[in-house]
Amino acid sequence: MEKSIAEMQREVDLYISQFKEGYFSPLAMLARMSEEVGELAREVNHEFGEKPKKSSEAENSIELELGDILFITICFANSLGIDLAEAHNKVMHKFNTRDADRWTPKNTD
Repeated sequence: MEKSIAEMQREVDLYISQFKEGYFSPLAMLARMSEEVGELAREVNHEFGEKPKKSSEAENSIELELGDILFITICFANSLGIDLAEAHNKVMHKFNTRDADRWTPKNTD
């Protein structure tokens, strides 16, 4: 089922709002995000790098680690009142203007 970013932000907010603790502080979320990015790096290294997974390590996947990063990103944005769709639009505008001539376009013949 495909969801919009706004739907994902609402879904996460409904989930978090059922707990007294609510969202973590921005600093705690940044630490959590850093931890999740490290877990993603480990999975990418196992799959594409030189480091085989130990038999004692849990079965994770790049997909699950990206999902964890998406969840904490949504939590971070929600806690600060940031609309991620608008943030995405601003970033795309930046790439389409500032970086318009940075990359070599594919031939469209």
